[in-house]
Amino acid sequence: MPETRFERVRTKAALNRVKEEMMPFEWSINPYRGCGHGCRFCYARAFQTFLGKSAEDEFQFRISVKENAPEALEKQLSALTRKYAFDIEAVSRQVGRVAIGTATDPYQPVEAKEQLTRECLKLLAKYRISTSITTRSPLVMRDLDILREMRDVTVNVSINTLDAELVRKLEPASPHPAKRLETVSFLADHGVRTGIFAAPALPFLTDSEEALDALLQAAKDSGARFAMISLLRLSPDVKTVFLRTLQEHAPGLVSKYRALYSDGAYADRRYRDAFSRLSGALLAKHRLIGSAKEWEAERGLAAKSSGIVPQPIRPLSMREVTPEIEQLSFPI
Repeated sequence: MPETRFERVRTKAALNRVKEEMMPFEWSINPYRGCGHGCRFCYARAFQTFLGKSAEDEFQFRISVKENAPEALEKQLSALTRKYAFDIEAVSRQVGRVAIGTATDPYQPVEAKEQLTRECLKLLAKYRISTSITTRSPLVMRDLDILREMRDVTVNVSINTLDAELVRKLEPASPHPAKRLETVSFLADHGVRTGIFAAPALPFLTDSEEALDALLQAAKDSGARFAMISLLRLSPDVKTVFLRTLQEHAPGLVSKYRALYSDGAYADRRYRDAFSRLSGALLAKHRLIGSAKEWEAERGLAAKSSGIVPQPIRPLSMREVTPEIEQLSFPI
């Protein structure tokens, strides 16, 4: 296995505007490039080519750390606040919703040391920005102190199967499915709006009615208030990596995938339509449709999880999320 290399880079802007109108958020933050989890099907592998990097092992073993991401975010938000005459509510409305973890897992292993995601969350809490976080990692539990101070935050735990053996083959360094469900339970029990992203569903591997039904039931039992299911998308670079992995672990499926994805990155239309009907029926059965917006988070509940919970090195202080003029870097 290659040795992981970390490259420290600087960024001019931590907040990146999302131009796709269909997305349910206006901005994204990705404190890292590449991801140590190494999921063989990850759509973000395709982004590597835009940076002159490989979508293959380089994605997992060459991680860029945006060391000044919190400072860049503070600069952007404070400038916007000055533009709106220091009206925090106006800033919050103007920014809309920010998604953390759209092109990398913000809680991949290096975050335990670097704490870039944690520092960005402090700022989003201070400026009262609506936020969604997508991760496969229990490390998000470390930041419960910040999450509970945020005005509007949702955590989406990515888990597409309960099959731990399959996970290890296709997601070589990602957390065990049981640990992800424990994360859902812990956050939900502490009043954080939490659900799952059952994504991507993998044809012939995790897409059966039985498998999806069991996954949604486990999520519901763990306290998930919503779920989203989406099918695997295979851009050319990702398809190469994924099919090579299938050839190693399930060679009989390679020809099936080539036929199903013969027209490009998306599965055959008839298959997609049938899967959409199945997933919609299962989400309705478990009452996991639309709950992300309907559920109001409750505070002060005891955790049921008996696992070890990552603890913040230094708990959040109230001063860090108090919107005083001095705290918002206003010119005096």
